[in-house]
Amino acid sequence: MRLVLIAALVLAGCNASAEPGPADDDGCAHVIDATADYGDGSWTISATVASADTGWGKYADAWQVRGPDNELFGERVLAHPHENEQPFTRSLSGVAIPDRVDTVTIAARDSVLGFCGEVFTLEVR
Repeated sequence: MRLVLIAALVLAGCNASAEPGPADDDGCAHVIDATADYGDGSWTISATVASADTGWGKYADAWQVRGPDNELFGERVLAHPHENEQPFTRSLSGVAIPDRVDTVTIAARDSVLGFCGEVFTLEVR
């Protein structure tokens, strides 16, 4: 009986815990989704970031829109931590992406670890 009770408690504890996400694994900021909308001659990019923000000492502080060979098309600076809002989505308007580019990558930066997380590849044509 005692063994059954212990096993039940262990299983209940396992089922109650959430699956760890990418931000739980390594402390990096990861771009987990992104969209692109074209209008008025430029793009608006929206990126969803999951990060292990702990406050002002460590948080996702920016994300970038990059083309081939890491060519920088835009950067969204994040002005504050999002430790109580995970994952979070922010947009960047006025991004000029040359007609020759069909795909961009979105990469997020952690204030301590830099660019180390998963990037998101997005078709823009």
